[in-house]
Amino acid sequence: MREIVIQIPTREAEQNIDIEVTINGKKRKVRYRVEIIDFDETKNSSEEKVELIRRVIKEHDRDWQLMQIGAPLKDSIPIMFRQRAVKTVEHSEDKV
Repeated sequence: MREIVIQIPTREAEQNIDIEVTINGKKRKVRYRVEIIDFDETKNSSEEKVELIRRVIKEHDRDWQLMQIGAPLKDSIPIMFRQRAVKTVEHSEDKV
């Protein structure tokens, strides 16, 4: 299993999420960014919405990898990115 689902309660326009996990005794920090793309339900056609999503993904910072396009709501859609660099985290209490 390579996935763990964590519910994020707030839905702001942009959220940065830092998660520290231990995998086989090594601590790693993973950073995610969730962006909410807003569009006007009455003014945007389906094609315009798809083009907006494509543009956001294409123009996004290359240090971030697209992970998931969420389920669309009436007037927005969440897009999740993961920072490409995974860092190993060392704690002073781990060193003996």
